[in-house]
Amino acid sequence: MVMVQGTFDDLGTPLPEVTFVVVDLETTGGSPHECGITEVGAVKVRGGEVVGELQTLVNPGAPIPAFISVLTGITDAMVADAPPIETVLPQFLEFASGSVLVAHNARFDVSFLKAAAQRCDREWPPLQVLDTVHLARQVVRRDEVPNHRLGSLARLFHATTTPDHRALHDARATVDVLHGLIERVGNLGVHSLEELLDYTARVSPHRRRKRHLADGLPDAPGVYLFKDGQGRVLYVGTSVSIRTRVRSYFTASEHRRRMGEMVRLAESVSPVVCATTLEAEVRELRLIAEHKPRYNRRSRHPEKALWVKLTVEPFPRLSIVRRVADDGARYVGPFGSRQAAEAAVAAVHEVLPLRQCTERLSPARPRPACALAEMGRCGAPCTGAQGVDDYAAVVDRAALLLAGDRRDLLVALRERMARLSEAERFEDAQTVRDRLVALVRGATRSQRLDPLARIAELVAARRSPTGGWEVVCVRHGRLAGSTTSPRGADPMPYIQALRASAEVVAPPVPPATAATAEESEKVLRWLESPGVRVVDVDGDWTCPVGGAAAVREELEPLETSRRRTAGFAGAR
Repeated sequence: MVMVQGTFDDLGTPLPEVTFVVVDLETTGGSPHECGITEVGAVKVRGGEVVGELQTLVNPGAPIPAFISVLTGITDAMVADAPPIETVLPQFLEFASGSVLVAHNARFDVSFLKAAAQRCDREWPPLQVLDTVHLARQVVRRDEVPNHRLGSLARLFHATTTPDHRALHDARATVDVLHGLIERVGNLGVHSLEELLDYTARVSPHRRRKRHLADGLPDAPGVYLFKDGQGRVLYVGTSVSIRTRVRSYFTASEHRRRMGEMVRLAESVSPVVCATTLEAEVRELRLIAEHKPRYNRRSRHPEKALWVKLTVEPFPRLSIVRRVADDGARYVGPFGSRQAAEAAVAAVHEVLPLRQCTERLSPARPRPACALAEMGRCGAPCTGAQGVDDYAAVVDRAALLLAGDRRDLLVALRERMARLSEAERFEDAQTVRDRLVALVRGATRSQRLDPLARIAELVAARRSPTGGWEVVCVRHGRLAGSTTSPRGADPMPYIQALRASAEVVAPPVPPATAATAEESEKVLRWLESPGVRVVDVDGDWTCPVGGAAAVREELEPLETSRRRTAGFAGAR
C-alpha cells in the first residue's frame, strides 16, 4: 500500500478559492422589522482580488430620521428617485449567489436582508456567513486596538478606504480587514473555509479543563463570583440557575473575548444563593461596587453618580455635585456621567436666563457684566441690573423645569429642536435633543426616587413561579430583605419574620435614597412589574401625573431608535 501525505485541499475548500461577498448596509434605524434600508454596498473578492462591486441607494418608503441623515449623509432627497428594496434585493442576491457572505457585525446586516426578503416574499438563500467582528475578537489583542469597531480595525490593517458610514466605503474597508484577519488565522493553521468558519466556535482545551469549577454549584437563583488564585474577584454575575450559567462559560456559547480571558485566570467560583430574583440582582450590584471586578464593565463605580443642584444664595445658579446635602437646595438626578449632567444644565440654560458664572454674587457689590449678559442670555444680576426679586422669578421657573413640571419650557426645547431640523442644522438639533433627553431623564429619576426615599418601609409580594410568594421589604429605597413562602402556606408569618429581621436603614436626604440609584431603580421596576401586590406601606408612594415621565415617554421612541443606530455605528 502506498501512503500519500495529505494536503490542505483534503481539509476543505482552500481560502484562495473561496469567493467572498462583503456587504454593508445603511438603514433608517436599528430594528429590521420597523426600519428600512437606505443603501447597499457590496464587494466581491476571490484570492485577495476584487472581482466586482455593487452599490445603490434604496428608497426606504419612509422619511429618514434627521439623526440618521447626520450620521450617514443620506437624505430624503437623495433616495427619492432610488429603487425600492423590491428591486434592489434580487440584484444583490444574484451578485452574492454561490459566495460566502461577510459583514462587520453580520447579525445586523443579515437581519435586515432577511427581513427585506420576507417583505418581498422571497426565500432567503442558504448563504454561509462570516462576521469580521466575531473573528477579530479572537485574533486581535486588546493592546492593539481600543475596540473592534470597523474604524479601529481599518487603521490597524492599513485599509485603503476609510469607513465613513457609506455602504460601499465601509464594505471596501471591511475587505481589507477581512484579508488582514485571514492572514492572521493562516499563521495559526487555518487554511480552508471550513476551518475558518469553525475557528470562532472552538473551545480551547484550557477552557474545557475549567469545567470542574461548576461542579457542586447550586441549581438555584443567586449570584456567582469568579475568583483568581489569590481570591481576588474577577467577575460577578447573576442567574436563575447558578450552576447552569457558570457551566456556559466553558462552552462555545460564550463568545466574549474578555470572558475567555477571565476564565483563563479563574481558579474558583463562589455562589451566593438568594431567596428571590430581585435579591440576586441587588446583591450583584452591591458586590460589583464592593469588589470592582476588572471584568465587569457596568455598575463598578456608583459613587461617581452626579446631581445637579440649584444653589441656595441671593442669586442661585446650577452646580454639579456628588452628594445630596440637607441644605434646602433643590436637586435633580442622579446622572450617570458628567456629560449627562452638563447636558441637563445646558438644557436649562437654553430656555432660561439663569446666570452661569460660578462666583458668589452680592446685591451690595456689583461687578462688570459678562459676555452672556451682553448677549441677552443672562439678566446681569452681577451688575445690579436685575434685583433679587426679579431674579427669583427666573429661579422659580428653573426649579419647576428641573422638577419636570414646566411643560411649556420642555415644549419650547422641542420646538427649538424642530426649527433646527427644518433649517437642516441637524448637528445642532441633535445637541438640543440630547440636552433635553438628559434633563428629562434626570427629572424623571428624581420624581421616581424621591417618594421611595421618604417611605420608611414598604412590603410587597408576588406569586412565585414555583408556587407560594416572593416577599420583599424596602426601606428608604434600599432592599432591606426578601424571603419566599412555600406553596399552600400562609404567607403572613413569613412576612412578619421578614419585617422583624430586615436591615435597619437610616433615613437619607431625599431625593437621594438609602441605596445607589441603580439599586433603587431595580427595586422600583420590580414593584411596578405585573402581579406585585403592596402588603403594607409606611408613607405615600406617588408619582406626579403628567410630570417628567410623561415627556420622557414621548421622547423615548426617538431616543431608543437613535441609541440602536449609535450602537450599530459603534460596532463598526
